Amino acid sequence: MRSTRRSLLTAFLSLPLVDASRVMALAQTAPELPLTRSCHAGEDLTLEREAGPFFRPNSPLERDLYPDAPGGERITVAGFVFDNRCRPIAGGLVEIWHADEKGDYDSVGFRLRGHQFTDAQGRWWFNTIIPALYPGRTRHFHFKVQRPGGRVLTTQIYFPGEARNAGDRLFDEALLLDLTKAVDGKFAQYDFVV
Repeated sequence: MRSTRRSLLTAFLSLPLVDASRVMALAQTAPELPLTRSCHAGEDLTLEREAGPFFRPNSPLERDLYPDAPGGERITVAGFVFDNRCRPIAGGLVEIWHADEKGDYDSVGFRLRGHQFTDAQGRWWFNTIIPALYPGRTRHFHFKVQRPGGRVLTTQIYFPGEARNAGDRLFDEALLLDLTKAVDGKFAQYDFVV
C-alpha cells in the first residue's frame, strides 16, 4: 500500500531525534520516510538567500495553507531546526511563503503564507501546494527561520530534478528538498541549521 502525506507526516512526528549514530537505525525503522540527514558537530549553517520582492510581514499563525489554493497539487513540507551542534531548537520561528498554482504571489493578503513555532524536538511542518514556475525562477519555497532571540535566516528551498534549477542564479544543491511521492500528493523534508 502506498503512503499518504498524513501517514508520512505521522511517521515523521513519531520519530525520535536523530543523531549521527542513529541514522542507520532510522533507515531500517522508517523506510518510507526520507532520511533525516546525518548531523555532525560544527554543521554548516543553512545558506542564506534573498527574500525577494514578495515577503509580507505578520503572516498568520497557520500550518494548513492548501485551502488557499484547492486546485494546486498538495505537498506537506516538514523538517527540523537544529543549531550547528545538532541540537534541536524548540520555539523557533519558521515562516513560509510561495507562489500559487499559477505562479502568482498574493501581494495584498496572506494566501499561501504562514508561520509556526518548532515543537520541543525542533520539528515544523506545513500542508500546502507545490508552487508553479514563473518567469526567471525555478520552483521554490521562501522561508524565514529564527531561533529564539537569534538573528533571522532568510532562504529558499528547491525541488530536485527541476530543469530550471541549473539556470537559477539563487539555486544551490544544499537547499534541495528531500522529496517523496504519496498517494495524495507529495511529502518533502528539509532541516534548517541556524
